Amino acid sequence: MSTQRKHRVAVTAAAAALIGVAGASPALAQTGSPDGSKPARPTIVLVHGAWADASSFAPVTQRLQHDGYKVINAPNPLRGLATDSASVAAFVNQATKGPVVLVGHSYGGAVITNAATQTSRVKALVFVDAFAPAAGETIVQLAGAKPGSALAAPVETVFDAVQDPALPTGDVDLYVKRARFRAIFAAHLPLKTTKVLAASQLPIAAGALQEPSGKPAWATLPSEFVVGTRDRVIPEAEQLSMAERAGGHVTKVAADHLSTLEKPAVVTAAIERAAAR
Repeated sequence: MSTQRKHRVAVTAAAAALIGVAGASPALAQTGSPDGSKPARPTIVLVHGAWADASSFAPVTQRLQHDGYKVINAPNPLRGLATDSASVAAFVNQATKGPVVLVGHSYGGAVITNAATQTSRVKALVFVDAFAPAAGETIVQLAGAKPGSALAAPVETVFDAVQDPALPTGDVDLYVKRARFRAIFAAHLPLKTTKVLAASQLPIAAGALQEPSGKPAWATLPSEFVVGTRDRVIPEAEQLSMAERAGGHVTKVAADHLSTLEKPAVVTAAIERAAAR
């Protein structure tokens, strides 16, 4: 065999070996260790809540990236609990590899509760000022379960409604009234910041808040709960009640509903604890 032909054969064999490694299981490909002894760091998938967007996690994302984690924000359409959960599960299944930690803020907690039952790669859940419903429970029900939620007031005093033609008649998009946004969501953030947040909020379909939750993933997965003690959307007592029944580890923080912006270091630490499980 000529020297040139020997070289081509060697290159072909090397390429085949590389293809074989790339086609190996995600766990092996992610570890970087042939014997698999060093587990891969999980991907952190963030799920924002209603009346917010992915930017509400920005300070947390920055810290996690600094610490070497891959962080991505999942789409949360805010159209309905079942469809939103399916969207997040599909995103995890198709846009990530290896283990995943799902993090949900507010309504996003209900979404991850359902989404994680539709994908096998979620290793832990993190609830940040979030709903963690049991089967059959709704957001409306949980918001009023303990006294103190501003959402439990008459709808017209809290929300502005817009009928999206893509939604069934009567199932309106709800926006928190801009004049009340700061007091309800983040009273301890600067006024100029909350004005931007109020202006950029994403609405949620009213029907999503009344849709019963399915089988909860927190019943079988470890969970972390970051509980804002000044939360006026989900009162502290209700967050603690949901955390207790989930058997979750609780971190209390002196923050309003947007502790992701008020206390990002605390939220980041909770996520990294979940990732280390």
